[in-house]
Amino acid sequence: MDDDYFSLNSILADNHKLSCTFTLDVPGLGYLEGGTENDIHEHAKVELPFWLAQTLSLNEFTTFPLPPPYTNRVKSALNASSQSVKLANLVGGNGWWYRWGRRIADVLDDEPQADLLNVLLKAFVNRLPALQDLSAHHASADHTLPENSGSSGEAFREGMEGDERELFAIGQDSGRLAKGWYDSNSGRKGGR
Repeated sequence: MDDDYFSLNSILADNHKLSCTFTLDVPGLGYLEGGTENDIHEHAKVELPFWLAQTLSLNEFTTFPLPPPYTNRVKSALNASSQSVKLANLVGGNGWWYRWGRRIADVLDDEPQADLLNVLLKAFVNRLPALQDLSAHHASADHTLPENSGSSGEAFREGMEGDERELFAIGQDSGRLAKGWYDSNSGRKGGR
């Protein structure tokens, strides 16, 4: 993950909201709840952006449950058919599912952290071959013809999250470069 302060991808990954529960009374921050109360009381639930929730959680002011994109339901869907899960839809917008998952793992205790990191790794490893095949196909395909949007490859491509889309673009570029190199060498061999 790009943890650079000036990275837009990092900023977008840190801007997701988490439902946090305060573990103690906090005077003067009642405005975070959106109400008229001046203080936040112990056990109050507040939606906070991840960058704030992370700091408060590391300092033991708040706790938060694992966000819905990383729950057992998603884990089961990934185990059943990782390619059919639209990761981009799980985290909204362009979706940075892997990046946000890693950021959340940084805040978790040892066992939940290891579980989440294993889910992220397993999903990536299981989806990578399909991503490589699809990018190679798109690199060599004639895109002037209409594509069959009903294919499983196209459905997978539409569900790719941000990091997967970047790898897809790199795979396409690599395929085009390899094809160009092959075609240029084939022309030389035919002229001998």
